[in-house]
This record gives sequence, C-alpha cells and structure tokens, in this order.
Amino acid sequence: MLSALILVFREVLEAALIVTIVAAATRSVTTRWRWIGAGIAAGVLGAIVVALLAERIGELADGVGLELFNACVLLAAVVMIGWHVIWMARHGRALAAEMTAIGSDVSHGSRSLWALLLVVALAVLREGSEVVLFLYGLSLGGAAAGQMAIGAAIGVIAGAGVGLALYWGLLRIPMRHFFSATNGLLLLLAAGLAAQAAGFLNQADLLPALGRQLWDSSSILSEQSLIGQTLHTLVGYQARPMGVQVLAYLVTAIALFSGMKLCQPRSTAASRPA
Repeated sequence: MLSALILVFREVLEAALIVTIVAAATRSVTTRWRWIGAGIAAGVLGAIVVALLAERIGELADGVGLELFNACVLLAAVVMIGWHVIWMARHGRALAAEMTAIGSDVSHGSRSLWALLLVVALAVLREGSEVVLFLYGLSLGGAAAGQMAIGAAIGVIAGAGVGLALYWGLLRIPMRHFFSATNGLLLLLAAGLAAQAAGFLNQADLLPALGRQLWDSSSILSEQSLIGQTLHTLVGYQARPMGVQVLAYLVTAIALFSGMKLCQPRSTAASRPA
C-alpha cells in the first residue's frame, strides 16, 4: 500500500500543480473549468491507451521509444505554455483592466485556452500513464488489489489537496500583480519541462550530457521530499542536473522572457487618458 501511495501521490502532485497554475492563470474566463475538465479527461483516456501500448512504444526506436515519447510530450507542453505566456504578455494588461472595470468574464481570453487545455491533457497523459504502468506492475508482482487501491486513493487525495492549496494561494494575489505572477510561474514551469525533456533525449542518446552531474544538492533538499517534488514541478528544481538540462532550462527561460518583453505593449503618452 505504501509504495502505491507514494508513487501515486508524486505523480498526481505533479499533474495537480500544473492544472493549478493553468486554472489560476485563466481565472478571467469563467468557462475555464470546462476546458480544464476536457483536458483532464483527454489525458486520462490517453494515459490508458499509452499504458496498453507501453510495450510496443518501448520497442520503437531501438528500445528508446518511451524516452522519445516523454520528451515529445514535454516539448509540446513547453511550446503551448510559451505561446500562452507571450499571448498574455500582449493582452494581460487589458484583461486585468477589463476585469477590474466590469468584474465579469473576459470572453476573448478564451483565445489562449486551447493551448492550456493541451498542456493539462499532456500533463495528465504523462503522469497518468506512469501511474497505470506502475500499478499494473505491482499487480503482476502479487500486490493485494485492495491495499493497492487504498494507497492509490490516498495518494490521489493528498496530491490534489496540495494543488488545491496552491490554487487558493494564487487567487489571493492582487489583480494588478496577478498576471505577472502567473506568467512568471508558467515561464519557470516551461523551463523545468524543457530540462526534463533534455534529460529524456540524453537517455535516448540524442543529446550529449555536457557534464553528467554539475552539482548534488540532494543532501540539502531531496527531490523525493514534498518540498523538493513541489519545486521540481513548479520551477524545475533538480538535485543532480546534467549540463544539457541546465542549458535547456536557461535557453527556454531566456527565450520566453525575451518574447514576453518584446510583445509587451509599451505605454505612451497618447494612450493615457486626458
């Protein structure tokens, strides 16, 4: 039971934190839960399909099919998040002003929701497939189905609870700072996902390591701890990163930050009210 609880908690936590940031970042659109719900449903269905086809995927590309699959999922999420943060850098100020002025749904904010729906679906797909595969492996090893189900249920509740706590914390941010805060979180999230993708591509021998281990901070903060796992998801924390992962993190963060600055509308005297 304990092994199922820990594994499910970690995977649900990672997906829940991503869903939390997406939900908070789209608070201007009251229909966002329909989009997010659709993304979660699509991810769960996809995870079941991936789990059923896991052996076949692993056989592809000379046994590195799963690494390539994970890297592609992560890179797709990076692209979708990047598109959204740049879009929000362009329109976030207007959205915040409109929300403050009329206190109602900002319908044109849904233009970027399709991208974040895909991010939710991809997060649930990746974490869900790992959960299904792990539980299937435990069952083959003779684990009691009842105990395994109890552990998985507790893990789901605990992971979702941490995500919910973060969500309510984000909603307490004043509106004038809200979009900047959530865009910053999304930028760090994308950079962390890019670093993870680089790690999978290295495992597939498609990228050099550029240093197998630049540092080891596991004695200070382990990735296996709750705080370490949360920071791993939110900002891409890794206790033992490879050089290529650090490079991917920095390149992604700098590229998105530059894109946000370039697309941010500049205030002019003519735009100020008389």
